[in-house]
Amino acid sequence: QVQLVESGGGLVQPGGSLRLSCAASGSTSEIYAMGWYRRAPGAPDKRRDLVATMDNTGRARYAESVKGRFTISRDKNVNAVYLEMNSLKPEDTAVYYCEADSQGSDFVLRGHWGQGTQVTVSL
Repeated sequence: QVQLVESGGGLVQPGGSLRLSCAASGSTSEIYAMGWYRRAPGAPDKRRDLVATMDNTGRARYAESVKGRFTISRDKNVNAVYLEMNSLKPEDTAVYYCEADSQGSDFVLRGHWGQGTQVTVSL
């Protein structure tokens, strides 16, 4: 199993910046990708929209809505993933979830989720 703990959310004004962090523990050697998803206000509890992901080769993928404003990075030495968010907009307001994909010795692919951190962009 992989455990994920997010930090860094908060309240920021439009145009501001925030940096989210996520630390992984447990079976971290099985992780092959990590990323961030979000759930906007009013969305169903199970809804998770892709923000950005990065695999172990460093290849990143972004949602169109955040390209050029958000940057994902990973530090495999400490099993962490980060999301640098710039030029924030009110529509970026959401609960942000860290996610990790793993494959164990049983070859089963698994997804792991953090508890989420609130990001609010407002005056």
